[in-house]
Amino acid sequence: MAVVLILAACGTGGPVSGAPADKEHGRKLFQNVCAGCHTLAAAGARGKVGPNLDDSFAQARSEGFKESAILDIVHDQIKFPGQYPVQQNNPDFLTANMPANLVKGQDAIDVAAFVAANAGLKPFAATIVVTGTNGKQIFVAECGGCHTLAAAGTTGTRGPKLDALKPPFPVVKNQVIHGGAVMPAFKGVLKDAQINAVAKYVAEHAGQK
Repeated sequence: MAVVLILAACGTGGPVSGAPADKEHGRKLFQNVCAGCHTLAAAGARGKVGPNLDDSFAQARSEGFKESAILDIVHDQIKFPGQYPVQQNNPDFLTANMPANLVKGQDAIDVAAFVAANAGLKPFAATIVVTGTNGKQIFVAECGGCHTLAAAGTTGTRGPKLDALKPPFPVVKNQVIHGGAVMPAFKGVLKDAQINAVAKYVAEHAGQK
């Protein structure tokens, strides 16, 4: 199933493309609420749980979708995300369904406007693969969209605030390997040495600032 079809299979929220929007506010909201699940270069987001928005809307733009149409699609999808097959180990399927109304009202319009203005402006994005074992770099790339960790400069709110949680190394490592709730498992995504590196970084830096 093409990702753009998932995005276009919306409810009946009606057009909002004429409504005023604050795209900068939308960017901040996207980074805090959506970046853990979606890839969007303009937001510095590389989430892999949901559709890659750059790839999805590069296809949509190539098919003649205007920014106003993309805005309406995204806004409708926020309100009526639908339920789709979930297969954790199949890259052709979603690994989790998006809850409805993660942002509401004007916030939803702002997020939709930001996505519509930025997603898919370049050709299909190559997936960025983390190759090193720098714990901070791995955390920022793979975890920062969902978690707040002051030492890494991340402010994600989708998952627990690690500075408050201060999890020990074995707990972090187990969570990274197996995932849980909306967090995907990173076994098979990250190498063992990378899992150890990011778990060690979190255990040593959570709550240090």
